[in-house]
Amino acid sequence: MNLSRVRVAAGVSQERLAHDAGVDRAYPGGLELQTENPTVDLLDRVAVTLQVPLSELFRQPAEWDTPPKPRRGGRRHS
Repeated sequence: MNLSRVRVAAGVSQERLAHDAGVDRAYPGGLELQTENPTVDLLDRVAVTLQVPLSELFRQPAEWDTPPKPRRGGRRHS
């Protein structure tokens, strides 16, 4: 899943995504690590929150796409 790449490109923290999508604060991290089993409804809420089509979360990155740079750890106010 491309959630991390899309989220970082949008400049949205995991905590902000969780708040805006109405899920537990730790859930986006679980989605990015693929340890959660989300419903289509939840994935749709995430896509709407990130303002991308749902299909963008499943798009295979091109070979030349660079992975997102890790963001500095810790909580931030957004």
